Amino acid sequence: MSLPSGLPQELSSRQVARPVPLRETVYEAILEMIVTGDLKPGQHLVEKELAELLGVSRQPVREALQWLQKDEWVDLRPGYGAFVHVPTSEEADQLLSVRTLLEAESARLAATQASEAGVDRLREIHERGVAALAEDDIDTVVAANAELHSCITELSGNKVLMELTEQVGRRVRWYHTPVARHRGEQSWTEHAAMIEAISQGEAERAATLMREHTEHTRESYLEQNGEDE
Repeated sequence: MSLPSGLPQELSSRQVARPVPLRETVYEAILEMIVTGDLKPGQHLVEKELAELLGVSRQPVREALQWLQKDEWVDLRPGYGAFVHVPTSEEADQLLSVRTLLEAESARLAATQASEAGVDRLREIHERGVAALAEDDIDTVVAANAELHSCITELSGNKVLMELTEQVGRRVRWYHTPVARHRGEQSWTEHAAMIEAISQGEAERAATLMREHTEHTRESYLEQNGEDE
């Protein structure tokens, strides 16, 4: 292989290996089942059962579980196997506290940047979330919640905030799923107030409402997690 001019020839041995699509697909499939609660915290993950469920051999499942352990979604226990990670209260508290900081700033900036079309998009997502809640469709409620928060961050126009919130987004969704029904209508009332503040360009009010909203979710999760321990 010829190298671009200026690069030493010895770098030819540093070619990046091509990813294995099947392993990545299996990783994503298992992770999605964890995030949505189809696989519960503490649940034993049997390679053979997962392979049969996903229609693949055990090898990509084994590799995916190793990746999931590295990313702290799965715990591998020698002699016992793989288990869905059980987040501690401290882990949840730390991540959800960081989320509050990131999303409050996102809401503040969104109020200064959002277009009419952007606000209309927030309102459309909100309508879907409220409708799903009325149908007790919690999977759709959680998805709409994640989409609305992501949209607010996108409307902030700050690429660094978008990158950082994306990094924590899936774990936030994981923590939100168990409390989505408990938060219920109050959560979507809070969303409506945030959207109104953003539409009116009230930056500090939008930030305050987002801070209060994310704190309520954090408190709900920690309260429920404490009851389950």
